[in-house]
Amino acid sequence: MYPLNQLRSLIPRCFFLSLLLPLSFFIFLSLKSTTFLNKPSIDTLKIRPGYTSYDNYIHHQLHKTTNPKLRQIWTTRDWDRKIRVFSQFFSDLKDKKLISNSSKSLCVGARVGQEVEALKRVGVWDSIGLDLVPYPPLVIRGDFHYQPFDDETFDFEFSNVFDHALYPEKFVGEIQRTLKVDGVCVLHVALRRRSDKYSANDLYSVEPLVKLFDGSDFVYSRKVDGFGLDTEVVFRKRKPIQRS
Repeated sequence: MYPLNQLRSLIPRCFFLSLLLPLSFFIFLSLKSTTFLNKPSIDTLKIRPGYTSYDNYIHHQLHKTTNPKLRQIWTTRDWDRKIRVFSQFFSDLKDKKLISNSSKSLCVGARVGQEVEALKRVGVWDSIGLDLVPYPPLVIRGDFHYQPFDDETFDFEFSNVFDHALYPEKFVGEIQRTLKVDGVCVLHVALRRRSDKYSANDLYSVEPLVKLFDGSDFVYSRKVDGFGLDTEVVFRKRKPIQRS
């Protein structure tokens, strides 16, 4: 048995330890959780292997874009449905004041131009699409790695084909080059599912896009349901810093 005076001094110590041990365990778990959450993402943008040359890449992309059955589907069964969904997306962007009826707009990788038609239907009349295969009058011929437009041409650019870019830095660089200062770019990308066999890269987070858009401010990202693409990412081109 402990003497009474030792018991009196021991009780506060035991009480203090009873508080300290759970607190220490909680801090340990919190640190583990924080370390896990803040751990830098690795390989969140991967280029798919297998292309022996740029011509080989272009040929592979054209195999899908020129497929007669797919083009028939895009211009018939899918036509109204996609225009309706794109119109909802663009109307939401108008409500957010990210585009207006006066915005000169480009849809990058537009195929047969449902998104271009949708922009026109919500009032953004000065809109055009770009794709390897033209679809007049909505889509002109061009390679999104080398846009055939002058610097600072557009107020707004939209694309849902980032996954088809063999050179993502070039894809983004051309968008930033052809956007006007304060212009807006909206991308629809897939983060939670892998894209189709014609994709040239796989994206696993928004972080690589933020780094690639080094001349623009990140506005927001949100979850969407856009024909297999689950995330909308928005950037606004900032004024370049003048160096004396």
